[in-house]
Amino acid sequence: MDSIRSMHELDKPHAVCIPYPAQGHINPMLKLAKIFNHKGFHITFVNTEYNHRRLLKSRGPDSLKGLPSFRFETIPDGLPPSDADSTQDIVSLGKSTTNTCLGPFKELLAKLNNTCSSNVPPVSCIVSDGCMSFTLAAAQELGIPEIFFWTPSACGLLGYMHYRDLAEKGYFPLKDASDLTNGYLETALDWIPGMKGIRLRDLPTLLRSTNPDDFLFNYLIQETDRSKLASAIVINTFDPLEKEVLETLQVLLPPVYTIGPLHFLLKHIEDRNLECLGSNLWKEEPKTVEWLDSKKPNSVVYVNFGSITVMTANQLTEFAWGLANSQMDFLWIIRPDTVSGEKATLPSEFMEETKERGMLTSWCAQEQVLSHPAIGGFLTHSGWNSTLESISNGVPMICWPFFTEQQTNCWFKCTQWRIGMEIDNNVKRDEVERLVRDLMVGEKGKDMKKKAMEWKKLAEEAAAKSTGSSYVNIDKLINEILLKH
Repeated sequence: MDSIRSMHELDKPHAVCIPYPAQGHINPMLKLAKIFNHKGFHITFVNTEYNHRRLLKSRGPDSLKGLPSFRFETIPDGLPPSDADSTQDIVSLGKSTTNTCLGPFKELLAKLNNTCSSNVPPVSCIVSDGCMSFTLAAAQELGIPEIFFWTPSACGLLGYMHYRDLAEKGYFPLKDASDLTNGYLETALDWIPGMKGIRLRDLPTLLRSTNPDDFLFNYLIQETDRSKLASAIVINTFDPLEKEVLETLQVLLPPVYTIGPLHFLLKHIEDRNLECLGSNLWKEEPKTVEWLDSKKPNSVVYVNFGSITVMTANQLTEFAWGLANSQMDFLWIIRPDTVSGEKATLPSEFMEETKERGMLTSWCAQEQVLSHPAIGGFLTHSGWNSTLESISNGVPMICWPFFTEQQTNCWFKCTQWRIGMEIDNNVKRDEVERLVRDLMVGEKGKDMKKKAMEWKKLAEEAAAKSTGSSYVNIDKLINEILLKH
């Protein structure tokens, strides 16, 4: 019996999935990998050794044993060893993956393709993060299709696609640091199709540099250029939400498939084994849902600035007193590394004043939280995973974008989708208090809630079994691209 099963296993198509090594990239890639596995693919999921260790620490020693058809492998990231429980420096990580990871990745593929010893089917396709484009060389060598999964929004990706134009038209680099404060970033652009009237400050923030050789700006030009060589592009979004932007991307790139919201598509899979495979790099606090169960519908503000955002101790304090003074109930996620260079600590008076109506914890199962009826609004950094999870649960937002395309997501939420309000980067408690009250009990909040519920309905339709555009696109992607080998 076992030998029949293993023969069947060896006949499967085999997708090697390699996310960029940060939490917000690993989560959606794992969801996509589970969907492919459910559709009959053998999966090899490739983490860096650093993140592999963090996952074992947060999820337990057996959490990465995998399944017969879903295996975890590692490659080194090329950075000095570290035991820190935080996301590595983004510049160092970008340089290191670009310059050092191709060799180990090719060795891993060779090991997998030695089917006598690996006992897995030969690799038939690569699913790579859009920011891990070094993998293209390996796919080309093996003559197999490679799809790029860009984990930001379509609008964020479109912003990056125009970095070369911004440099050529003289918007980058900035003339000097005063351009950051003198109103220059308010310059509106009318030449990006799908983004009429967007300002420089709303485009992904890596353009805010006076250095023409800025690594991250040029890295994004390199990665978006290489995207043109992929077999296809996938984005975790749904058609009605980013219609014009997607039409523009279809012209600039290989076929673009919208496959979101991925967390809705995953609900169609009833496989206990796959449910056990998780990707949170921090330990989740299980009591958050119990706490929410004790609250009235739409009464709690959820506050979470994602896995990378750091702030000053002063900004943390202003947020704290703004929340306290709003008199609203809140659930606030504060990572151990939220404050740059020091431990995040809150004033004891704040803790005392809010103990009856506030819950603080270091990490949680966010999808579960955002779908809870008690949640009435979300104060967010505007990362794409958080934004899409909020939209698909009909939860309006206050946006405090930190960096990269979070500013672009914020602009779309506030001006195009009408489900968000922006908070000034130089955060002040009075503004936090006012916006939180607006969001939870004001007229503006009611309008945003109504709009958010409309988007939620469209998200559900896109992910509907057999008929939804995103559901259908997964099958198209498999048949048109991944099985064409």
